[in-house]
Amino acid sequence: MAESLSHKFGQIIGDLLELAIEPHLQKFAKDNSLFLDKKGKRKARTGKKVSWTDGKGNKHDLDFVLERSGTESEIGVPVAFIESAWRRYTKHSRNKAQEIQSAIVPLTEKYKSSSPFIGVVLAGVFTEGALNQLKSLDFGVLYFPYDTVIKAFKKAKINADFDEKTSEQDFRTKIDSWQNLVDKAVVAKELLLLNKKEVDQFFNLLSESVSRFIESVLIFPLHGQESSVKTVAEAIDYITKYSEDKPKQPIVKYEIIIRYNTGDKIEASFKGKKDAIKFLETYL
Repeated sequence: MAESLSHKFGQIIGDLLELAIEPHLQKFAKDNSLFLDKKGKRKARTGKKVSWTDGKGNKHDLDFVLERSGTESEIGVPVAFIESAWRRYTKHSRNKAQEIQSAIVPLTEKYKSSSPFIGVVLAGVFTEGALNQLKSLDFGVLYFPYDTVIKAFKKAKINADFDEKTSEQDFRTKIDSWQNLVDKAVVAKELLLLNKKEVDQFFNLLSESVSRFIESVLIFPLHGQESSVKTVAEAIDYITKYSEDKPKQPIVKYEIIIRYNTGDKIEASFKGKKDAIKFLETYL
Protein backbone atom coordinates (compact mmCIF):
# COMPACT_ATOMS: atom_id res chain seq x y z
CA MET A 1 0.00 0.00 0.00
CA ALA A 2 2.81 2.39 0.94
CA GLU A 3 4.44 1.83 -2.45
CA SER A 4 1.17 2.69 -4.21
CA LEU A 5 0.84 5.95 -2.26
CA SER A 6 4.46 6.75 -3.05
CA HIS A 7 3.69 6.31 -6.73
CA LYS A 8 0.58 8.49 -6.42
CA PHE A 9 2.53 11.29 -4.78
CA GLY A 10 5.18 10.96 -7.49
CA GLN A 11 2.45 11.50 -10.06
CA ILE A 12 1.45 14.68 -8.23
CA ILE A 13 4.99 16.01 -8.58
CA GLY A 14 5.01 14.98 -12.24
CA ASP A 15 1.77 16.91 -12.75
CA LEU A 16 3.36 19.89 -11.00
CA LEU A 17 6.14 19.91 -13.59
CA GLU A 18 3.62 20.17 -16.41
CA LEU A 19 1.64 22.80 -14.50
CA ALA A 20 4.82 24.86 -14.12
CA ILE A 21 6.13 24.63 -17.67
CA GLU A 22 2.91 24.65 -19.74
CA PRO A 23 2.05 28.37 -19.36
CA HIS A 24 5.57 29.33 -20.44
CA LEU A 25 5.39 27.05 -23.47
CA GLN A 26 1.95 28.43 -24.31
CA LYS A 27 3.30 32.00 -24.21
CA PHE A 28 6.34 30.98 -26.23
CA ALA A 29 4.07 29.41 -28.85
CA LYS A 30 1.95 32.56 -29.09
CA ASP A 31 5.00 34.85 -29.35
CA ASN A 32 6.49 32.72 -32.15
CA SER A 33 3.27 31.95 -34.08
CA LEU A 34 3.42 28.26 -33.18
CA PHE A 35 0.84 25.75 -31.96
CA LEU A 36 1.40 23.95 -28.64
CA ASP A 37 0.01 20.44 -28.56
CA LYS A 38 -0.44 18.99 -25.07
CA LYS A 39 -2.41 16.23 -23.40
CA GLY A 40 -6.14 16.61 -23.92
CA LYS A 41 -8.68 16.59 -26.72
CA ARG A 42 -7.78 18.03 -30.12
CA LYS A 43 -9.76 17.83 -33.32
CA ALA A 44 -6.66 17.01 -35.37
CA ARG A 45 -6.09 13.68 -33.59
CA THR A 46 -7.90 10.91 -31.77
CA GLY A 47 -7.70 10.40 -28.03
CA LYS A 48 -6.13 12.65 -25.43
CA LYS A 49 -2.50 11.62 -25.90
CA VAL A 50 0.08 13.56 -27.89
CA SER A 51 1.34 10.71 -30.08
CA TRP A 52 3.79 10.87 -32.96
CA THR A 53 4.96 8.01 -35.18
CA ASP A 54 8.61 7.46 -36.10
CA GLY A 55 9.98 6.29 -39.45
CA LYS A 56 9.45 2.63 -38.53
CA GLY A 57 5.82 3.04 -37.56
CA ASN A 58 6.36 3.05 -33.79
CA LYS A 59 4.18 5.41 -31.74
CA HIS A 60 5.67 7.65 -29.06
CA ASP A 61 3.58 9.53 -26.48
CA LEU A 62 4.98 12.93 -25.51
CA ASP A 63 4.07 15.72 -23.10
CA PHE A 64 4.48 18.72 -25.42
CA VAL A 65 5.05 19.33 -29.14
CA LEU A 66 5.44 22.74 -30.75
CA GLU A 67 4.24 22.86 -34.35
CA ARG A 68 4.66 25.35 -37.16
CA SER A 69 1.41 25.87 -39.13
CA GLY A 70 -0.46 23.67 -36.66
CA THR A 71 -4.03 24.43 -35.57
CA GLU A 72 -6.71 22.80 -33.45
CA SER A 73 -7.85 20.86 -36.53
CA GLU A 74 -4.58 20.56 -38.50
CA ILE A 75 -1.34 18.81 -37.55
CA GLY A 76 1.61 21.08 -38.30
CA VAL A 77 5.35 20.60 -38.79
CA PRO A 78 7.05 19.67 -35.49
CA VAL A 79 9.70 22.17 -34.39
CA ALA A 80 10.11 20.96 -30.80
CA PHE A 81 9.57 17.69 -28.92
CA ILE A 82 9.56 18.14 -25.13
CA GLU A 83 9.17 15.47 -22.44
CA SER A 84 8.98 15.86 -18.66
CA ALA A 85 9.80 13.39 -15.90
CA TRP A 86 10.23 13.08 -12.13
CA ARG A 87 12.42 10.56 -10.31
CA ARG A 88 13.07 10.34 -6.57
CA TYR A 89 16.04 7.97 -6.58
CA THR A 90 19.26 7.86 -8.60
CA LYS A 91 18.78 4.14 -9.28
CA HIS A 92 15.91 5.03 -11.63
CA SER A 93 17.39 8.09 -13.32
CA ARG A 94 19.54 6.39 -15.97
CA ASN A 95 16.68 4.18 -17.13
CA LYS A 96 14.37 7.19 -17.43
CA ALA A 97 16.96 9.09 -19.46
CA GLN A 98 17.25 6.14 -21.84
CA GLU A 99 13.46 5.87 -22.06
CA ILE A 100 13.18 9.53 -23.08
CA GLN A 101 16.02 9.11 -25.56
CA SER A 102 14.30 6.09 -27.13
CA ALA A 103 11.06 8.02 -27.53
CA ILE A 104 12.40 11.25 -29.01
CA VAL A 105 15.53 10.43 -31.03
CA PRO A 106 13.66 8.26 -33.61
CA LEU A 107 11.25 11.18 -34.16
CA THR A 108 14.09 13.61 -34.86
CA GLU A 109 15.39 11.19 -37.49
CA LYS A 110 12.01 11.09 -39.24
CA TYR A 111 11.47 14.85 -39.05
CA LYS A 112 15.07 15.88 -39.61
CA SER A 113 14.01 18.25 -42.40
CA SER A 114 12.49 20.54 -39.76
CA SER A 115 15.45 19.94 -37.42
CA PRO A 116 13.25 20.01 -34.29
CA PHE A 117 14.45 21.11 -30.88
CA ILE A 118 14.50 18.24 -28.38
CA GLY A 119 14.08 19.04 -24.72
CA VAL A 120 13.49 17.46 -21.33
CA VAL A 121 12.12 18.97 -18.14
CA LEU A 122 13.34 16.86 -15.23
CA ALA A 123 12.82 17.05 -11.48
CA GLY A 124 14.00 15.11 -8.46
CA VAL A 125 17.21 13.12 -8.33
CA PHE A 126 19.06 12.52 -11.60
CA THR A 127 22.73 11.56 -11.77
CA GLU A 128 25.27 13.63 -13.68
CA GLY A 129 25.70 10.61 -15.94
CA ALA A 130 22.00 10.57 -16.84
CA LEU A 131 21.94 14.33 -17.48
CA ASN A 132 25.15 14.27 -19.53
CA GLN A 133 23.82 11.36 -21.58
CA LEU A 134 20.91 13.51 -22.72
CA LYS A 135 23.05 16.60 -23.26
CA SER A 136 25.48 14.60 -25.40
CA LEU A 137 22.55 13.85 -27.73
CA ASP A 138 21.82 17.61 -28.02
CA PHE A 139 18.85 17.62 -25.66
CA GLY A 140 18.03 20.92 -24.01
CA VAL A 141 17.84 19.95 -20.33
CA LEU A 142 15.86 21.89 -17.71
CA TYR A 143 16.53 20.24 -14.35
CA PHE A 144 14.80 21.04 -11.05
CA PRO A 145 16.88 19.42 -8.26
CA TYR A 146 15.05 17.57 -5.48
CA ASP A 147 15.73 20.21 -2.83
CA THR A 148 14.12 22.96 -4.94
CA VAL A 149 11.02 20.79 -5.42
CA ILE A 150 10.74 20.42 -1.63
CA LYS A 151 11.21 24.19 -1.15
CA ALA A 152 8.50 24.93 -3.72
CA PHE A 153 5.97 22.79 -1.83
CA LYS A 154 6.89 24.56 1.41
CA LYS A 155 5.52 27.75 -0.17
CA ALA A 156 2.10 26.11 0.26
CA LYS A 157 3.07 24.70 3.69
CA ILE A 158 3.29 21.14 2.35
CA ASN A 159 6.11 18.86 3.45
CA ALA A 160 6.90 16.98 0.22
CA ASP A 161 10.08 15.31 1.49
CA PHE A 162 9.98 11.51 1.52
CA ASP A 163 12.12 8.40 1.19
CA GLU A 164 11.70 4.62 1.28
CA LYS A 165 10.93 4.75 5.02
CA THR A 166 8.07 7.26 4.75
CA SER A 167 4.90 5.83 6.30
CA GLU A 168 1.56 5.31 4.62
CA GLN A 169 -0.03 7.91 6.89
CA ASP A 170 2.60 10.51 5.98
CA PHE A 171 1.91 9.96 2.29
CA ARG A 172 -1.83 10.34 2.88
CA THR A 173 -1.19 13.65 4.64
CA LYS A 174 0.94 14.94 1.74
CA ILE A 175 -1.59 13.82 -0.88
CA ASP A 176 -4.56 15.27 1.01
CA SER A 177 -2.72 18.57 1.52
CA TRP A 178 -2.09 18.85 -2.22
CA GLN A 179 -5.63 17.88 -3.21
CA ASN A 180 -7.06 20.43 -0.78
CA LEU A 181 -4.78 23.20 -2.02
CA VAL A 182 -6.93 25.76 -3.83
CA ASP A 183 -4.16 27.56 -5.75
CA LYS A 184 -1.71 24.91 -6.95
CA ALA A 185 -0.09 27.42 -9.28
CA VAL A 186 1.59 28.97 -6.22
CA VAL A 187 3.85 25.92 -5.96
CA ALA A 188 4.49 25.85 -9.70
CA LYS A 189 5.50 29.52 -9.75
CA GLU A 190 7.80 29.05 -6.77
CA LEU A 191 9.52 26.11 -8.48
CA LEU A 192 10.21 28.26 -11.53
CA LEU A 193 11.42 31.14 -9.38
CA LEU A 194 13.86 28.93 -7.49
CA ASN A 195 15.32 27.76 -10.81
CA LYS A 196 14.96 30.98 -12.82
CA LYS A 197 18.46 30.87 -14.33
CA GLU A 198 17.99 27.32 -15.61
CA VAL A 199 14.50 28.13 -16.95
CA ASP A 200 15.83 31.15 -18.85
CA GLN A 201 18.69 29.11 -20.33
CA PHE A 202 16.27 26.40 -21.50
CA PHE A 203 13.96 28.86 -23.23
CA ASN A 204 16.92 30.65 -24.79
CA LEU A 205 17.98 27.36 -26.37
CA LEU A 206 14.43 26.75 -27.55
CA SER A 207 14.23 30.26 -29.00
CA GLU A 208 17.54 29.88 -30.85
CA SER A 209 16.36 26.62 -32.39
CA VAL A 210 12.93 27.90 -33.47
CA SER A 211 14.23 31.22 -34.80
CA ARG A 212 16.94 29.66 -36.96
CA PHE A 213 16.96 30.58 -40.62
CA ILE A 214 18.64 29.13 -43.69
CA GLU A 215 21.80 31.03 -44.54
CA SER A 216 22.72 29.13 -47.69
CA VAL A 217 22.00 25.98 -49.66
CA LEU A 218 24.92 24.19 -51.32
CA ILE A 219 24.23 21.88 -54.27
CA PHE A 220 26.87 19.45 -55.52
CA PRO A 221 26.06 17.53 -58.72
CA LEU A 222 28.33 14.49 -58.95
CA HIS A 223 30.34 16.23 -61.69
CA GLY A 224 32.11 17.95 -58.84
CA GLN A 225 30.69 21.38 -59.62
CA GLU A 226 29.54 23.34 -56.58
CA SER A 227 26.80 25.94 -56.67
CA SER A 228 25.76 28.07 -53.71
CA VAL A 229 22.45 29.93 -53.52
CA LYS A 230 20.85 31.99 -50.77
CA THR A 231 17.37 30.48 -50.54
CA VAL A 232 15.51 27.18 -50.91
CA ALA A 233 13.50 28.64 -53.81
CA GLU A 234 16.72 29.44 -55.69
CA ALA A 235 18.00 25.93 -54.96
CA ILE A 236 14.85 24.41 -56.47
CA ASP A 237 15.16 26.66 -59.53
CA TYR A 238 18.83 25.69 -59.93
CA ILE A 239 18.10 21.95 -59.88
CA THR A 240 15.07 22.36 -62.18
CA LYS A 241 17.15 24.11 -64.84
CA TYR A 242 20.31 22.07 -64.39
CA SER A 243 21.29 20.18 -67.54
CA GLU A 244 22.20 16.54 -66.96
CA ASP A 245 23.25 16.01 -70.59
CA LYS A 246 26.93 16.86 -70.22
CA PRO A 247 29.34 14.86 -72.43
CA LYS A 248 31.17 12.14 -70.50
CA GLN A 249 29.76 13.45 -67.24
CA PRO A 250 26.48 11.65 -66.61
CA ILE A 251 24.65 12.76 -63.49
CA VAL A 252 24.96 10.30 -60.62
CA LYS A 253 23.44 12.18 -57.69
CA TYR A 254 22.92 15.54 -56.04
CA GLU A 255 24.58 16.33 -52.73
CA ILE A 256 22.76 19.06 -50.80
CA ILE A 257 23.94 20.90 -47.69
CA ILE A 258 21.60 23.31 -45.93
CA ARG A 259 23.42 25.73 -43.62
CA TYR A 260 21.74 27.70 -40.85
CA ASN A 261 22.75 30.97 -39.24
CA THR A 262 23.42 29.06 -36.00
CA GLY A 263 26.12 26.95 -37.62
CA ASP A 264 23.90 23.86 -37.83
CA LYS A 265 23.74 22.01 -41.12
CA ILE A 266 21.74 19.23 -42.73
CA GLU A 267 23.22 17.04 -45.44
CA ALA A 268 21.30 14.91 -47.92
CA SER A 269 22.04 12.91 -51.07
CA PHE A 270 19.67 12.10 -53.94
CA LYS A 271 20.04 10.17 -57.20
CA GLY A 272 17.57 12.27 -59.19
CA LYS A 273 16.00 15.71 -59.48
CA LYS A 274 12.56 14.62 -58.34
CA ASP A 275 13.65 13.44 -54.90
CA ALA A 276 16.08 16.34 -54.43
CA ILE A 277 13.35 18.89 -55.15
CA LYS A 278 10.85 17.05 -52.96
CA PHE A 279 13.35 17.22 -50.10
CA LEU A 280 13.97 20.96 -50.59
CA GLU A 281 10.26 21.71 -50.80
CA THR A 282 9.84 20.60 -47.18
CA TYR A 283 11.85 23.71 -46.20
CA LEU A 284 9.76 26.24 -48.11
